Amino acid sequence: MFPPGVGPAADPTEGTAPDRAIRSFQPRRSRVTDSQRQALLRLWSRWGLEIDGRTRLDLTALFDGRPVVLEIGFGMGEASAEMAAADPDTGLLAADVHTPGQGNLLRLAERAGLTNVRVANGDAILLLREMLPERSLAGLRIFFPDPWPKKRHHKRRLIQPAFVALAASRLAPGATLHCATDWVPYADWMLEVLSGSELLANTAADGGFVPRPAGRPLTRFERQGLAKGHEVRDLVFRRLP
Repeated sequence: MFPPGVGPAADPTEGTAPDRAIRSFQPRRSRVTDSQRQALLRLWSRWGLEIDGRTRLDLTALFDGRPVVLEIGFGMGEASAEMAAADPDTGLLAADVHTPGQGNLLRLAERAGLTNVRVANGDAILLLREMLPERSLAGLRIFFPDPWPKKRHHKRRLIQPAFVALAASRLAPGATLHCATDWVPYADWMLEVLSGSELLANTAADGGFVPRPAGRPLTRFERQGLAKGHEVRDLVFRRLP
């Protein structure tokens, strides 16, 4: 799709030992528009990075000293760009495998004059495990991950005890883990798994869900779900000292 060394790699881990863990995502190389492709060609070398599992990221250098929030799975990037614009003093490290979305987020960031956005291509679990130091993140956002609704596919869900333990270890004390889903059974699953972490505390006074925080924009996907009668649930947990 792109010349060698230009734009996101089809497989950032090529040439390394394969990660045989069960994946919670399917790489999607759907049609890339000309504007998305041009954004990737123009901006990837400056604002993009590969999740290769080999490079330890220096977040201080990458974001000019800003605190950094990691967003896993950003779709087409509209909400991500809006949140980054609303909080320019925080760096946004946005990880996804969807090439059109990567190009669109870069295009939106450039158009808005944002300097606090970096786009990561590849498996976010590998990013957390191999490339980010402990206690390095000011926040983690996971909005509308694939619910894998069939019981036989529940093992593919991103929110699992092992993942939560890894993610919590990368959060700085006081940082928040914010999840949202429009699949109520998955919301209940998330609540159970997150509540089982010894490193996280639920910010909801009743130990359940929270109202949608004002800082989380409605996404196109969310609007579509609401139009179908889906119920959206937000969970915000805080990293303990």
